[in-house]
Amino acid sequence: MTGPADRGPDPGPDRGRVLVARLDDAGDVLLAGPAVRAVRTRAAEVVFLAGPNGRAAAELLPGVDQVETWHAPWIDHTPPPVTRDQVEDLIGRVGDVDEAVLLTSFHQSALPLALLLRLAGVARITAISNDYPGALLDVRHVVDESVDVPEAERMLAVAQAAGFTLPPGDDGVLAVRRPLPDIRPETGHLLGAGADAGEGAYVVVHPGTSAPARTWPADRHRQTVRELAEDGHRVVVTGTERDLTAYVADDVAADLGGVTTFAELAAVIERAGVLVAGNTGPAHLAAAVGTPVVSLFAPVVPLVRWAPYGVPSVVLGDQHAPCRGSRARVCPVPGHPCLSQVTSEQVVKAVRELTQ
Repeated sequence: MTGPADRGPDPGPDRGRVLVARLDDAGDVLLAGPAVRAVRTRAAEVVFLAGPNGRAAAELLPGVDQVETWHAPWIDHTPPPVTRDQVEDLIGRVGDVDEAVLLTSFHQSALPLALLLRLAGVARITAISNDYPGALLDVRHVVDESVDVPEAERMLAVAQAAGFTLPPGDDGVLAVRRPLPDIRPETGHLLGAGADAGEGAYVVVHPGTSAPARTWPADRHRQTVRELAEDGHRVVVTGTERDLTAYVADDVAADLGGVTTFAELAAVIERAGVLVAGNTGPAHLAAAVGTPVVSLFAPVVPLVRWAPYGVPSVVLGDQHAPCRGSRARVCPVPGHPCLSQVTSEQVVKAVRELTQ
């Protein structure tokens, strides 16, 4: 619902240069994709404002014309200090924006960014705010945060409150810009003859996450890779932590750790039969390229909000563990019970279920 602070009519079909902001991680940016496509139907140009960890994902979103990066002190897990120079830098870069749609998680506030955009002269701003926004918002979208809604749908609702809707035929799933890089020669070389014959040629295992509380143990990943190979699967291990991917791949799987760009990672995952990953960015990247996911999901954030969206998935992990809803980055419960009880056999069974 929109709130009583709404001011002014819909500006009409030509909405000029519209800024869409999502200032946190890559997965959150990918989930903003449907909202971006809705905005693009009436905007002359879409500028996406991302945090440093979200830029590569923003560059993959269909409908984005320009990406700006800004390190928000109230969003990032390692926040920079607030300085006049930092604020003036942002104000100077968004001064030619006509309108803004601010996308936030349920535990974030849109009002600090709205204030800076007002100082930059942005004439119309839409965001979720359960706090009174005063003159900071023109369209205040109010939601019941006690009800969990998939994050992609929650953000699309903000765009709709601003007067933007998906074009006919757009089903609102996640998507990436095409074409993706051609990685078949590389994966074919790594995996052996026949590996580049088509999609579904291998299983991708992505052992890293953006937070330790969401991480399944490395030795479980390593054992899973071995058991997947014994079950007849070719396996590719991906990630940015090269020591971790080398350990998990061992002498059984192809190790692509640290060698792919974000777009190349999308291409690797697209050609896979299934991705095995925690609740982290690559799971949403898999959803954006249509690849099923075995989700090792730690319930520190709600499953309904951040489960792989719009693709077949099998979720493993105790969703009622004591860490549920804590948003912890480091597990607050001894023994990490939400994921430590997941076995490699369960993962192999889930992969078999999704690939048969």
